[in-house]
Amino acid sequence: QVQLVESGGGLVQAGGSLRLSCAASGRTFSTHAMGWFRQAPGKEREFVAGIRWSDGNTDYVDSVKGRFTISRDRTKNTVYLQMNSLKPEDTAVYYCAADQRPRFYGISYIRESYEYWGQGTQVTVSS
Repeated sequence: QVQLVESGGGLVQAGGSLRLSCAASGRTFSTHAMGWFRQAPGKEREFVAGIRWSDGNTDYVDSVKGRFTISRDRTKNTVYLQMNSLKPEDTAVYYCAADQRPRFYGISYIRESYEYWGQGTQVTVSS
């Protein structure tokens, strides 16, 4: 089992910044990659960013490239999502997730690739 706890969400004006954190505990040694997803009201949960735990390789959805940065601190078993130049369309509940498939897999955009999920943290960007 892996437990994931997100924090750092909140209300921010357009153009502002937030940093989300996701602390992992439990069987984290089996984790191949971590991802951040988001879900806006009435929409499907979508991939935002991912990071491979072993080498720090990252990937992003096109809509956040250049604005968001995912990183990890292996000593703290924590993943971060730095969000800059926020837009109202970034408003959503943000979830972190752990992918425990074998290490030869790349970073997945697919929700079903991630076995463990946090409870989510609300990010609201006002215009």
